[in-house]
Amino acid sequence: MGVVTPPRVDWSDWTVILLKPDCLARGLREPVLVWLQREVQVVDVRTIWPTEAQIFVHYSDMLPLSTQIGRDVPAELRRIFVGQPTGLALGYGPNAAPRLRERLGPTDPATAPADTIRGRFGIDSLRTAMAEGRLVDNLIHSSDTVEVVPRDFGIWYGPTAAHLLTAPTPSGGTR
Repeated sequence: MGVVTPPRVDWSDWTVILLKPDCLARGLREPVLVWLQREVQVVDVRTIWPTEAQIFVHYSDMLPLSTQIGRDVPAELRRIFVGQPTGLALGYGPNAAPRLRERLGPTDPATAPADTIRGRFGIDSLRTAMAEGRLVDNLIHSSDTVEVVPRDFGIWYGPTAAHLLTAPTPSGGTR
């Protein structure tokens, strides 16, 4: 797992998307993909079962925050992801990561506007999650910034999938 650097990839055109286990458990994969496609062309979708190593590398910034946020973050990440089906998608389009992040909405679905994915489909709240001592169920994650897209691609797709990083033609094929 690590940064993938295939030749001549403009990472600003790409984003990695996780449809979290709560999204799949609620049968929202297709409706959420429709909303994603308002911002990016989805060029790959698959179901994965994340490993603890993938989750801990991906959420490495959150691991030391257990005391600060009052929850056992590693245990919560294991509970949420390990052994659970998770959607993995690759999005393509101009300024893909920041455009899609805006479409996701705030982390707390209860505060997300109705024209965002979390606002439209979210049913959890940060307040409820905190009261129950868990992390919030918020359906989806995508690359935070253009700078993290190569890292996210490395974690979730790896070098054997670098062939996916070919700009699609408007008809959906590759050029």
